[in-house]
Amino acid sequence: MSKFDSIRHYHDHEVNEVLTQISKHPMVKALMRFTFPDKTEKQWMNDLKAVTSIKQFQDDFTYHSIRRILEKSSNGLTTSGFEKLDKNTPYFYISNHRDILMDTSLLNVALKEHGMIMTASAIGDNLVQKSFLLALAKVNRNFLVKRGLPPRELLQSSKLMSEYINHLLFEQNRSVWIAQREGRTKDGNDQTHQGVLKMLGMASDMDNLMDYFKKIKIVPVSISYEYDPTDALKMPQIIATANEEIYTKDKNEDFVNLYSGVIGQKKGIHIHVGEPLDQELDLIKENSDKVNKQIQSLANVLDEKIIRSYKLWPTNYIAYDIINKSNTFSKYYNQKERQLFERRLELRVDKDNKIVVDSFLAMYANPVVNKLKLQENE
Repeated sequence: MSKFDSIRHYHDHEVNEVLTQISKHPMVKALMRFTFPDKTEKQWMNDLKAVTSIKQFQDDFTYHSIRRILEKSSNGLTTSGFEKLDKNTPYFYISNHRDILMDTSLLNVALKEHGMIMTASAIGDNLVQKSFLLALAKVNRNFLVKRGLPPRELLQSSKLMSEYINHLLFEQNRSVWIAQREGRTKDGNDQTHQGVLKMLGMASDMDNLMDYFKKIKIVPVSISYEYDPTDALKMPQIIATANEEIYTKDKNEDFVNLYSGVIGQKKGIHIHVGEPLDQELDLIKENSDKVNKQIQSLANVLDEKIIRSYKLWPTNYIAYDIINKSNTFSKYYNQKERQLFERRLELRVDKDNKIVVDSFLAMYANPVVNKLKLQENE
């Protein structure tokens, strides 16, 4: 038994059996009907039974599903920065996190279309409690991040994941994706949690942490959606936080969020990938030899690069102007776009609840606020 078995994605030799097992699940059938409307069940079932590797499944099925989702729920995906990366090099992509499933799925669509190495991607085990979801995740090269562990087990789990990421990058020549924080950004403030970086560094000699981070080729990624299809679903947690209450998720909340993120309207979507961090890491190493200080500095660098490259949409500027009762950014949107956004606000939240209205607007406005802060500090 491999020491990574508790978290790893499937191996190619396991794929066919797993797909055969889940092919009769109602949700899998619905996904196949959606993806291949011109095929009969017998046709796609035969195609599925012929799959013998993760790459084949991603090329022949997953890619077409995501492209179809984009066609039905967005104005399309635009990208930038990919031309600066080497096609045969595995990278460690760390991105802001807006959608449970779509963030990493869209990154992989972009990587595939640019002829680059696709990623193995981290996913919280709380998100794949349903057996068919776990199977689909692992057959799409997702590996598990264990959630809700006591401190001692969390430390062991973090070390194992760090070693697995190292194994993927250097022994499998596989790119890796992870979010900059645990859980999606609920308020539009994209901030790197230092715990993610500490976990990543556990596979290294901690005395030469910045050298190790150079070796794994960290690439910051900015993902932005014009509309967040789960914006209203994030409100209950934000209200609980504002009221200093402990928030408890409903039993199927993660699944509802996942499903809504997939089918909900997104309009524009943009992904920007930066260049691998290099000189920035040298500078961090020069300025401090203390690990915690280095981690903090790296988190700040990632935050700056992700925020700077984040594409702002009319919805972001509209929300900023509504909150500030201004026309500061009115040149970036038209009256129709503003009316559509105001209508969305009216339909999705209780207009008499100031906390909810302000939180909804802040979710869209904060990326503008954060870019302005960067400009002020230049």
